[in-house]
Amino acid sequence: MSNTFELRKPHPLLIVISGPSGVGKDSIVQRMIERSFPFHFVVTATTRERRENETHGKDYWFVSKDEFARMIEEDELIEYAIVYGDYKGIPKAQVREALASGKDVVMRLDVQGAETVRKLAAEALLIFITCESEDELENRLRKRKSETADSLSLRIATARKEFQRIEAFDYVIVNPDFHLDDTVGKVHAIISAEHLRVQHRKVTL
Repeated sequence: MSNTFELRKPHPLLIVISGPSGVGKDSIVQRMIERSFPFHFVVTATTRERRENETHGKDYWFVSKDEFARMIEEDELIEYAIVYGDYKGIPKAQVREALASGKDVVMRLDVQGAETVRKLAAEALLIFITCESEDELENRLRKRKSETADSLSLRIATARKEFQRIEAFDYVIVNPDFHLDDTVGKVHAIISAEHLRVQHRKVTL
């Protein structure tokens, strides 16, 4: 006879941090890493140029288009997409190995990528990050000083479309300027609550 009071070990979660460009996804994940949250962060492969503050293998895997094409042909990616003219993709092996180890897995994806992951893994936990207004989003993108006028317009137009997809997500968090720790606290609270669910999410990939 099984012990009624035996504690069940929760299944590892597949957590997707998503939202429009400029809402602070990178900052949220970085702060989670700094605070030693127990998870494996999946490093995305991309063909875009590395920014000054980014590290190869830590923020992204920066690869050539030829190398990315090889990864597609060898079926090494869970999902991939063209984002603002560059390719981005999630390596399969990295995700499967982390889940098999029992660790929660965190992915930082655009909205299109998040929806692709949901199709592949219905029990993935999708968190949509946003900011307080469209004006605030535009200000943040301008502060990057990495956007041309055309690029900025494209990102704003894309963001408007992405906001329309919010119903595909499980949670939404507003990430106001200068309140990063509050936002990260909310992400942590969601993850903690999910581990306490009676019916655990069980991810298969």
